[in-house]
Amino acid sequence: MEKDFYQISLKLILKNSRDEILVLKALDTGTYAGFYDLPGGRINKDEFNLPFEKILRREIKEEIGKVSFKLTSIQPAALGRHKIEGRGNEIHILYLFFEGRYIKGNIKISEEHSSYDWLDLEKINLKKYFKSGILEGVEMHLWN
Repeated sequence: MEKDFYQISLKLILKNSRDEILVLKALDTGTYAGFYDLPGGRINKDEFNLPFEKILRREIKEEIGKVSFKLTSIQPAALGRHKIEGRGNEIHILYLFFEGRYIKGNIKISEEHSSYDWLDLEKINLKKYFKSGILEGVEMHLWN
């Protein structure tokens, strides 16, 4: 059997004081067009030996600015898988979801997303907001 290769992406399930999570509206282009994403991103080649928390904090700063948050655990809270089609090949991504508590700071989204919102996962139809690996991870987190 042929082994598969995955890129690893760290995502943050960031909760506010009302237990709503921060979601980022995807741009109208790309694999998540029309859906929401979570802050985070892929591990760079030169970050292989860094702690996950340090990589996640870099990604969070890039995507939502200088916000303060505290991870509730250094262990992943959920997992998900995503496939990107492009240039004749597929890129497979394994998501590791971490949970954190928002402390303070103004959220300033990057050009990778069009807007943000805080959602109560127990009050929405998850499939209307999320798809693929993000949906898989959010569902796993919610039901654990």
